[in-house]
Parts: sequence; C-alpha cells; structure tokens
Amino acid sequence: MTMILTGFTSFGSVAVNPSQLIIEAVAARHPVSHLVTAVLPVEYAAAGRWIVDLIHSYQPEAVVCLGIAQNRKAINLERVALNLNDAAIPDNAGDLATGRLIDPAGPPAYWSNLPLDTMLAALQARGIPAAISNHAGAYVCNHVFYVARRELERMGSGAACGFIHVPPLSEPADHSDGLPLAIMMDAVECCLEILETT
Repeated sequence: MTMILTGFTSFGSVAVNPSQLIIEAVAARHPVSHLVTAVLPVEYAAAGRWIVDLIHSYQPEAVVCLGIAQNRKAINLERVALNLNDAAIPDNAGDLATGRLIDPAGPPAYWSNLPLDTMLAALQARGIPAAISNHAGAYVCNHVFYVARRELERMGSGAACGFIHVPPLSEPADHSDGLPLAIMMDAVECCLEILETT
C-alpha cells in the first residue's frame, strides 16, 4: 500500500513546525518503504502543485497531510476541507488570500474519507489527547487538503485522503500547551497503521 505523508515548513510566528519534525523523523524510521514523505512550503500555489505532483507520481492508496494548529491542545482529525483561501496573514510567498475560492469549478467542500472514528478510538485507547474537528481552517493546511481531495476525485481514485492537525510542540518538563514530539509521532504512526489494516 503506497501512502503519502506530508507536513509543512515554518511560517509566521511558528519558528519550529512540529509537522516538519514528524515528517523528518518518520522518514528516518522508514527510509525505504511504501511511505512517501514530503515537507511542503507554506505557500498556497507551490504547496498545491507539490501535492498534485506527488499524487500523480506515486498513485497512492492513501494521502495524509499534517499541519500545526497553534491554538489547539490535541491531535485534531479534520472532517472537512473548504473551497476557500482566507487568512489574516500572508503565506510565505507573500500571498494574502481573502475570501478566494481554491477552485471556482469545485464543490464548496470535501469530506475526509479517512476512517476518522476508528483513528480517534485508537488514539484515545493509547491515552493520546485527540478529537475530531469540523474543518481545517482556510489557510495553506486547508488548501492542500482540498487540492488533494479534488485531484484524487478528478483521477477517479478511491484513495483515502484527509488532514491531521497537531498542536504546538512542548516538552514534558514545561507546562505550555501542546504535546511532546514523541507523542505526536506515536499518534501519526497509529493513524498510518490503521490505514494499512482497514
């Protein structure tokens, strides 16, 4: 089973993006495998092109995209990708999107077709803070989620595709919001294991 797993670089006030650290660590653990990893730029256009290229190059059975949600404290499994780019800050290319459709010919939204309930139950069984979130915002995370679902639909692919938001990075010794990297890695690998077995 070929799976694509992506994260993002740093941006704005996020000096260290845990999704990038997760991708780098997972790639080191699985250097030669069915898992294709990539760290995407926090840029609407470039990230969209990159995920489309990955999908066409590898014809995956599953696509899981990761990103940071700075105000959340748990692993968030996203239900919906909106056909909307809209943010208070520009992307790393300087593109400040306000109320802009991702694809004028596309539907208003796409549902994740990852097994979210199964993933949530497995994460909670491991004691990992997790929740299902109704949508992935309207910044570059959502953009990549929507573009991936849209491209897979265009191709007639039945691949599972969705987005997981992780909270900020924290260490066990501090009391800030967020989760340690080891727990976030465990959460992501748990979700990937579920995809491999369902």
